[in-house]
Amino acid sequence: MFARLLLVLVVAVGLWALFAHDTSAGGPEQRYRVRPGDTLWAIAAASYAGDPRAAVWNIREHNHLDGSTIRPGQVLVLP
Repeated sequence: MFARLLLVLVVAVGLWALFAHDTSAGGPEQRYRVRPGDTLWAIAAASYAGDPRAAVWNIREHNHLDGSTIRPGQVLVLP
């Protein structure tokens, strides 16, 4: 009995591993058009929960920004 249960479990896990794939469960990228007076900190604080420091870093990295300077009309991809 135990051997059958173990075999079923092993087969189930094997099938799951075979057919599972990464869904990148974030959906489509969000884009944000910078408005006058916006800062990366304000965008990060409004767009992400928790401490904005990590979000600012992620936005900078994802958009290949050298610093924190952004300008009105610029379109940022929010990861």
